[in-house]
Amino acid sequence: MRKVVYYLSTCDTCKKIMSQLDLEDFNKIDLKNNPLTEPQLLELYVITESYEELFNKRAIKFRQQGLNKADLSENDFKKLLLEEYTFLKRPVFLINGDLYVGNAKKTVEQLKERIGK
Repeated sequence: MRKVVYYLSTCDTCKKIMSQLDLEDFNKIDLKNNPLTEPQLLELYVITESYEELFNKRAIKFRQQGLNKADLSENDFKKLLLEEYTFLKRPVFLINGDLYVGNAKKTVEQLKERIGK
């Protein structure tokens, strides 16, 4: 049974969501200390079939670099996700091939139903 959570230890939203869940048997990966690798990103991409879906367009660096005004391709999103850990929409929960990405209320509710507290 594969259970992984990608998060940032400095992200209050990640901490809040994670504190509401039973994550005892999860592999917890802090992206700041362990940036996403290409095989890890590929594993997420195979499920979503979209790098853009995994991308955090609210990241400060996204606007600072003017990327919000650029017409980005899937390949651009992939490259950026591998270059900058804050570009991954967080938290990301991978549970036996199912993916829960981001902090939208609906996503968090589905996650809570799946793993409970």
